[in-house]
Amino acid sequence: NNSDKDLIPALDEDKLKIYMIMKISVPPALLSSILLRGSASTYASAFTTLGSRPSSIAQSGIVVPSSSSSSSSSSAVSFSSSTISGIRGGGGGGGGISSSSSSSLNMSSKKEPFNTWTFDRHCETMDWTPAPRAELVAVDAASSQPGDDADLVIVAVFAPPKDEDEEEDGDDDDEKEIDPIVLTGRAKELDDALGGALTELAAENSKAFRNGGSAGSSTPATRVAMEGSKARRYMLLGLGAEEKDEEEVESSTIAKVGAAVAAACHDQKRAESCDVLLPSKITASSLEDLSTAFYSDLYADNRYRKRVELKAEDTKSVKLFVEGGVLSDEDAASSIATGAALASGCSLTKDIVNAPHNVLNSESLADTARRIAAESGGSIVCEVLGKDECEARGMGAYLGVARGSETQPQFIHLTYRPTDGDVKKRVGIVGKGLLFDTGGYNIKTGMMELMKFDCGGAAAVLGAARAIGATKPDGVEAHFVVAACENMINDRAVVPSDILTASNGKTIEVLNTDAEGRLTLADALVFVDEECECESIIELSTLTGACMVSLGKKICGVWTDDDDLAKDLEGVSKVTGDKSWRMPLEKEYKELLKSKIADMTNLGGPYGGAITAGLFLTEFVNKKKPFAHIDIAGPVWDDKAGATGFGAKLVTEWVRRQGLESRLRDSSDKDRVNDVYMKAREW
Repeated sequence: NNSDKDLIPALDEDKLKIYMIMKISVPPALLSSILLRGSASTYASAFTTLGSRPSSIAQSGIVVPSSSSSSSSSSAVSFSSSTISGIRGGGGGGGGISSSSSSSLNMSSKKEPFNTWTFDRHCETMDWTPAPRAELVAVDAASSQPGDDADLVIVAVFAPPKDEDEEEDGDDDDEKEIDPIVLTGRAKELDDALGGALTELAAENSKAFRNGGSAGSSTPATRVAMEGSKARRYMLLGLGAEEKDEEEVESSTIAKVGAAVAAACHDQKRAESCDVLLPSKITASSLEDLSTAFYSDLYADNRYRKRVELKAEDTKSVKLFVEGGVLSDEDAASSIATGAALASGCSLTKDIVNAPHNVLNSESLADTARRIAAESGGSIVCEVLGKDECEARGMGAYLGVARGSETQPQFIHLTYRPTDGDVKKRVGIVGKGLLFDTGGYNIKTGMMELMKFDCGGAAAVLGAARAIGATKPDGVEAHFVVAACENMINDRAVVPSDILTASNGKTIEVLNTDAEGRLTLADALVFVDEECECESIIELSTLTGACMVSLGKKICGVWTDDDDLAKDLEGVSKVTGDKSWRMPLEKEYKELLKSKIADMTNLGGPYGGAITAGLFLTEFVNKKKPFAHIDIAGPVWDDKAGATGFGAKLVTEWVRRQGLESRLRDSSDKDRVNDVYMKAREW
């Protein structure tokens, strides 16, 4: 039939055998997905042929009916739910067919689209969004020509540098006449070969494109057909005004370029290959930023949809041509791989925040942590403390909140160690892990449908752990800690006026059950401080609405007494694009946390709530250690797009720099170290 005609030419002999065997009873769309997205060996290994039919392969979770029943209209192939997840590329994150003990789903009936709870059982695992299919590679522009074998060609251009008068009169830019674009280097050579098509494209869109004056802006695509070759689409991509004194492009600009390339691949349908011509100012760090932005912008959460909506689903490869061949193949490939690893961390962060509570609970989050360790190649070790272990450590603040949860408390501890075993610095990263926050008995009266994002701190921390496990920075040992639970209502849940004892012995009077996150964080901070003996600690949480009132939904707040740590985080924020602002940690406000009968309360007064929350947390960390509280309540969620992935890049870059700075400080060449260290700090 017609579907055979479209599919068969794309199959090799092994895949064709599987196709002809299985098409009797497997829905065509699912079968095509199996065969076209995976290698023949991956899926052929799941089947053996006996005569005219496959036999049952128990470990694959697939049961194929015998030939005697295959002609029946009611016969069907039965897939376990995790098998379907594996075929889609979800589940364990590695794709392929996976084993499962869960009950099977009959593909002839209405299938369940994702793993969730049943009436009697909570969900034990959360699927991960698979990585985008498009492959990003760097090519030496000196030895090859962009556009030789691509469906879409994107040429990145700088706008002319602005003089001082233009910068002062920036508000009147729309009224100024745009000079014709001046292309140079390989871009000019390409334009000449196309008969001036690129120059004409810039002129036709001069008002909107302004010769690339806005970073990330682009022209529409134009088709050009040269004699003897297929028609190709060409676009211009803006890099902003060129800075004469700068040797490389800013990270924020490169991130916009990566996002624009991803958007172009998505918008230009049936473009299987894309070439991008970049100027010589692109460095290894630039390619890392571009790769991160490119893959992050291709993220599409289809785990809970029946109709899959992929981004840039037609694009298979994107080649980056850096003019001048300034990068070695090894450096370029390493930078792109690092960027992809950062994007995978951001993807997991989004997955966790997006997941509904009937999928994500403390136990399915603990399962995610174990999978992070499993895919790290041994660089990360996962330890999950249960109720008994937490009680033995006296974690009364955390367990008080966890009493209201459907699932058992899961205190997650991931430890990263460098592969060479040389540890120069030990750091702790704590994330708030409230998988859903009803407010408890002080129940929320608004926005409760968004309270699945109250695990945003944990999501950022675990996403960063995934990226760290992939990039494997030297010199630093990192402890990622999440005290996971829910803030729910039942006959065991904490109530206002209860007094809890934290693991450092301090007692806390619960004035409001909706100020629960700081209670779970208290015991987590004591753990990384005392048990892990971390030298520097940061904590991320969606802690207060007061921070959102102060800084809005694009900027996180940073509270710390340590000026060096504040500068480190400020520098990391600028590089990663995760915007932050240092806030005051006014000691006078501690009076607002005083209790009549306990050491402190969990709630300050009606004003300065973000400050009193930070002051509360400082009571659970050694005062001599650098510590920063980072409130990400605003930027963790976007009302249009959902989870933003905020915080994962910030934490990853901060951890990576701790090892770098420690190695530089320990070097014997002090003069060289000081020079390199200061440059690294500036960068």
